[in-house]
Amino acid sequence: MLDPSQTRDFDAAHAGDQDAFAQLTEPYRRELFVHCYRMLGSVEDAEDTLQETLLRAWRRLSTLEDRASLRAWLYKIATHAALDLVDRRKARVLPSSLPPLPPGEPMPGPSPESTWVEPLPDALIDDHHAANPEARYELAENVSLAFLVALQALPGRQRAVLILRDVLAWSAEETAQILSMTSAAVNSALQRAHAAIRQRRVEDRPISSAEDDLTRSLLARYVRAWESADTAALISLLREDVALTMPPLPAWYHGREAVRWFLDSYLFAPPNARPIRLLPTRANGCPAFVVYQPDDSGLFRPVALHVLTIVGGQVAAIDDFLSFDGSLFKRFDVPSSL
Repeated sequence: MLDPSQTRDFDAAHAGDQDAFAQLTEPYRRELFVHCYRMLGSVEDAEDTLQETLLRAWRRLSTLEDRASLRAWLYKIATHAALDLVDRRKARVLPSSLPPLPPGEPMPGPSPESTWVEPLPDALIDDHHAANPEARYELAENVSLAFLVALQALPGRQRAVLILRDVLAWSAEETAQILSMTSAAVNSALQRAHAAIRQRRVEDRPISSAEDDLTRSLLARYVRAWESADTAALISLLREDVALTMPPLPAWYHGREAVRWFLDSYLFAPPNARPIRLLPTRANGCPAFVVYQPDDSGLFRPVALHVLTIVGGQVAAIDDFLSFDGSLFKRFDVPSSL
């Protein structure tokens, strides 16, 4: 049932009022953006797909027969717009999809950033369940980097079915309408998607909140270790099988000893060693830090983003997103210098 203001906006939008159309669609923009992000693994592609969705919706508004179904109609348009892009793009991954780099091997140069999953600031995640801790945990898990990488490995329609059914809780019938499939085909695609996800996801990597005392203590020690270039202190916080990735470098280190070698032989060693400061933030439902290092003038500028996966009081993964032009940090609303 529409309220009177929505009815007025619909009538005005049908008459060509773009401001009224914007009023109608504004409540759904954030969740549609996050939906596109899950589908595509890229903030930039999600932004473009959201704009394409709204453009298509504006042009096709006269075809919406049931005004009360606006949200489902927008999801249908967004899903098909994302699928169009899935068909044209290579699936995004993290460097950990490659064999790990052995200690002592030369570090390769960066590959195109369009190859990699991009981090999402928590500020852009749909937070209408934020007051519910259980819902917030589930929401965070469904934008985690591990989940996104697993999603990107699925064929487009399986990816869409899994998101619509498991993440957004659409029924099989509703999902079938969105994807122009039968309910039986939706259920079959969901079963195949579940099987593929089980093979690819690391089941013992739950999302860790930064709100518990154990995690807060761990993060404080993590900051001290990086800012003091203390390899031993940092290694003590890591799981034995820790993964350190550095997109857009097509390389990663697996395990404490490999990470120790990298820190002592490269990052914390002259002439590469430079002071580091960490500024806390959150990305993909996880604790994260913007990494600052001094430029030639002595000002600390953002150079990277650490997204942490924490399991059992230890750091299981550090996804260290490097940014050579600073564009990454515009999304995180952090200072340009310290």
